[in-house]
Amino acid sequence: MSDIDPITLEVVTEGLISVVREMRATVFRTARSVAIYEARDFSCGLFDAGGQVVAQSEDIGSHVVPLPWSVEQSLAELGDDLSPGDVILMNDPYRGGTHLNDVTIIYPIFDGDRLVFFPAVREHWADVGGAVPGSMSGTASEIYQEGIRIPPVKIIEKGVLNAPLMEVLLSNMRVREERLGDFNSSLAACRTAERRLAELTDRYGLDTLLACVELNLTRSERRMREKIELLPDGEYYYEDYLETFGPKGFEPLLLPLALTIRGDELTADFTGVSPQVPVPVNSTLAVTAASVFITLKSALDPEQALNHGSFRPVEVIAPEGTIVNVTHPAPAGSHGEIRKRVIACMLGALARACPDLVSGDIHRTSFHNLIGGVDPATGKEFVHYEWSSGGNGGFLEADGPSAMAAIDWGDLSTAQPTEVLESRFPLHIEWSRQGTDSGGPGRNRGGLGMRRALKLTRGVAKYSLLSDGAMMPPFGILGGESGAPVNSFVIHPDNSEHHFASPGKVGGHTLQAGDTVILQSAGGGGYGDPLEREVERVADDVADGLVSRGTARNVYGVILTTDGFADLEATKVQRDQLRAARITVSAVEDDTDAYTPSGPSKKRVLRLNPEDIKHAGLVDGDRAELLIGDGAPLRGWVRPDATVAAGRVPLDPLGCRALGADASASLILRPLLVPDPGSIG
Repeated sequence: MSDIDPITLEVVTEGLISVVREMRATVFRTARSVAIYEARDFSCGLFDAGGQVVAQSEDIGSHVVPLPWSVEQSLAELGDDLSPGDVILMNDPYRGGTHLNDVTIIYPIFDGDRLVFFPAVREHWADVGGAVPGSMSGTASEIYQEGIRIPPVKIIEKGVLNAPLMEVLLSNMRVREERLGDFNSSLAACRTAERRLAELTDRYGLDTLLACVELNLTRSERRMREKIELLPDGEYYYEDYLETFGPKGFEPLLLPLALTIRGDELTADFTGVSPQVPVPVNSTLAVTAASVFITLKSALDPEQALNHGSFRPVEVIAPEGTIVNVTHPAPAGSHGEIRKRVIACMLGALARACPDLVSGDIHRTSFHNLIGGVDPATGKEFVHYEWSSGGNGGFLEADGPSAMAAIDWGDLSTAQPTEVLESRFPLHIEWSRQGTDSGGPGRNRGGLGMRRALKLTRGVAKYSLLSDGAMMPPFGILGGESGAPVNSFVIHPDNSEHHFASPGKVGGHTLQAGDTVILQSAGGGGYGDPLEREVERVADDVADGLVSRGTARNVYGVILTTDGFADLEATKVQRDQLRAARITVSAVEDDTDAYTPSGPSKKRVLRLNPEDIKHAGLVDGDRAELLIGDGAPLRGWVRPDATVAAGRVPLDPLGCRALGADASASLILRPLLVPDPGSIG
């Protein structure tokens, strides 16, 4: 390895990345699903014989980063029985997958009898069977309702397709011709990789090729260790919630993260997380660990290509049988929700370690919207899969991007083209726009969420939604405020509206011709105090329709004249008044259990004097957040307690650590207000 010169190392490394890029181009040109060939909901990767990712390109991090777990499990089950010409197919979440819709082809490549590489393709198939068109249901209670589960199997053995197995799979999926076309596109991509790897091997020799792979992994590990070592050692903590709905309505599930930084190593520990539940809010260890890696790579080392070396300095602890490490038979469809919530916890914890490198919370969910049925014009099945992207968090240098893919989505398209959808499906896209006031206020504002209206033009269809963040909106950091939550509802032809009893989670709601589904993705959290935002930027936001005059006045403290210019004198007075009106309480260290458990549901209780609750405009059970001016806010549910002195709030050790608050620290108490879900911005 020491004989490899730098030029050869770089050329080989870029050559391997080019192999993956050509795989992607092959999928683009040959896939049958709109979600794949237009919206790019697929990823390609190249792995070594041990399952380490050695090359990827503009792929979706949420696909390619968990892929090593899939390759490792496939090797564990089939590794002693692999031959040239074998092709592995799998989607099982319990065996290193993400969710059932992400169907993966793993393609062993041999040099003689020696296994050397695995190109792999993970595509989101628009349907894999299950209870509803599109397979993902917000009301699934077990994995069998989410589609057909495929363990690592040889779909092709020594070059021969297992036709009976393929028929079993296609017979359990909707729109079979699309599924077969998507399978063939993955297979073509892997065969493209096989040809290109053979060319690289002929040019440089296999030993040189493998030596370059190991050198590249080693330098990526070294680079990540150097980045971690720049962070202050310490133990950081943050907590967030997933959303379920039971007989009593909204029931939150706790997601705590203890982040430990020691020298050049980092540990993310999710001990204490809620147990898995028969509701689609669970996901896998592969997804949870990948979310930790994605956040670190994006925050600490965004400029260099990703490979397995970046993962080596990081340990992830995720207890089995919990929402972050699900086991049979709980549903596992919410990989996008766990992933973004783990990213949120990472951002919350890192906001104390390196606030200059992180943003406010991103848009909380992958917002899986699905409409499917039989088109009466053709007599054929259809499934449309939509994920209107939300806003990203504001950060040190700028406002968060609006309606744009987040850090876990790579180059995934966030708005599928109207012309394609209307020509393929019985749908009419009535309008798409950004949601006014949906971005979290801040010195740098969070990005705005998308608002989109889809009308069913003919026939009958089923609508399903699997999302999160309808009740707990994206948080801001360093004093920034929350972005708007997700929501969806139906407008009937008579203009009456149907709102769902479980916001963000719908399973097979019947749509009639003329019904319009309104999709509202979340905004991003703000960065910094909104009263410190430049007056001219607020005026520009109002002029552009991004912020309303009311929010400019009541949140940013900017008073505008009738012609849209800022009244600087009135603005100064207004901002002084808004600062003075903020409610502050002092922290009191307290060892009392801060959580109220109810089965798997668990939430933080903020015990406050009844007068403080009244002064804040809150009532018993309302959601609120505490903040200290830096870091991320601590969220909880207020409870009146006359034994607590006025102007005080007891905090347990974890609460103090989350806020970075010592005894008697002064905290701002802020209601966590969720905007009217019927607003379409």
